Amino acid sequence: MASPSDDVIMVISFPGEVFLRMLKMMILPLVVASIISSLANLDPVASGRMGLRALVYYLVTTTLAVALGIVCVLAIHPGNPTIKSEIQAKRSSRQRIGTLDAILDIIRNIFPDNLIQACFQQMQTTYVARKNSGNLTSQAPMVRKFVHQNGLNVLGILFFCIVVGVIIGKLGPKASTTRRLFEELTDIIMLLVHAVMCYSPVGITSLIAGKMMSVGDVATAAAQLGLYMLTVILALAIHLVFTLSLLYFAVTRKNPLVFFKGMLQAWITALATSSSAATLPVTFRCCEVYNHIDPRVTRFVLTVGCTVNMDGTALYEAVAAIFIAQMNGVDLNLGQVITVSMTATLASVGAAAIPSAGLVTMLIVLTAVNLPLEDVSLIISVDWLLLQLSKAHIVPWPSDRLRTSVNVMGDAYGAGIVYHLTKAELQLQDRRDCGEMGSVDQQVLMTKDVSQDPKNDTAEGVGSNSEKEQHERDPSPTDKVDEVLEVQEVNQDPKNDSDDGGCKTPSLSVRVVLQ
Repeated sequence: MASPSDDVIMVISFPGEVFLRMLKMMILPLVVASIISSLANLDPVASGRMGLRALVYYLVTTTLAVALGIVCVLAIHPGNPTIKSEIQAKRSSRQRIGTLDAILDIIRNIFPDNLIQACFQQMQTTYVARKNSGNLTSQAPMVRKFVHQNGLNVLGILFFCIVVGVIIGKLGPKASTTRRLFEELTDIIMLLVHAVMCYSPVGITSLIAGKMMSVGDVATAAAQLGLYMLTVILALAIHLVFTLSLLYFAVTRKNPLVFFKGMLQAWITALATSSSAATLPVTFRCCEVYNHIDPRVTRFVLTVGCTVNMDGTALYEAVAAIFIAQMNGVDLNLGQVITVSMTATLASVGAAAIPSAGLVTMLIVLTAVNLPLEDVSLIISVDWLLLQLSKAHIVPWPSDRLRTSVNVMGDAYGAGIVYHLTKAELQLQDRRDCGEMGSVDQQVLMTKDVSQDPKNDTAEGVGSNSEKEQHERDPSPTDKVDEVLEVQEVNQDPKNDSDDGGCKTPSLSVRVVLQ
């Protein structure tokens, strides 16, 4: 059977090309709006140590997830080595950049000198031969040269958005208008993304069909996709079973299996809904009722983590980017691997808590290392295949649901860790609050007892009432001393202190002694 011509492949792939162009159009506004709005709602100063600990936990776990994914994909190497060698033979003239130059290029791109230029160009180091007497010779020394190549400077845009978001959150009410602007802009962009996703069945089908028609060895490509699928599932399982559990045990010295048992309902809900936002009410209940975490911790850590802490998504994007590089024969150096890890970590911060948002943010990671964006259709095809196999009960869950379950459990373990580190401070705050409330209640009751004392009602009428009111306005020093002593006796009653560091309402039987 004759292979289809290039024109036929182009026509079949055209609807997918339009779909991909619409997604690429959303990259820049999605990055700017989502990251700024997410970080603008965080206030580490107002949240105190609890907020700082939560942010550190988010950063550590996401970085560990990305590093684990990169190690797994480099060790398993789901990309076909034969295809990789053939493509490298065709690209033998491609210039190799040293590790030092690659790392310095990362830092240069993080701090762009022109923010507008960073929207369509990024800095790269190249080497050119020095001219000697007007002739280029093979023995001429190579000179380092800095050039701008086409492509979105993702690291620079991310860094700028993170700084702006943190400053908006620090300003608080002063920047409320700006914060609402970016929140509304995020809602608008997400509505546009939803509209584009309505076209996804046609676009994804076109992309997959065109890619399969252009691939010579379909069986080899299918084997690579299967190996990639196993790599993602293995990395997610290792991160959930070992990384998060060991981190929880190392900090709290408690059994992570007991904690996971209490979160089982939320984990199953995440597998069923494929949305960490939809699972949030169940996650609240499991953390507070079954694992006995203070609601003040869960309301902050879980709500913020639903948007910021995306361990499964970051791991998935890092594995997908390196797999696509292997498929295309691109040999990523150390600097590019670091770029992938940093971009996947930062891009996961802006990943909205809706189904399949990782497919959109994955384009950001591919753009950062100049990988072909059209190959994202291969990743989409894997998700679609897992979805169909799950519907046929061949596999239990698609990868999107697995990623969501890891995201939810990462938030839950974070709530447990932050509560363990903050528990003593919360108990101390409870004692202070109860002491202040008890003093206020006693003062109110003393005023009420004085005003309702029948001994103060005399037959003289106005004269006696005036004398009583004058005595209440200007009590004698002896009265003040007696009141203070009785209030202190009630506050110091050991029965009012609870075992868990909280407090009970002080006794309501307070007698005022009037001399």
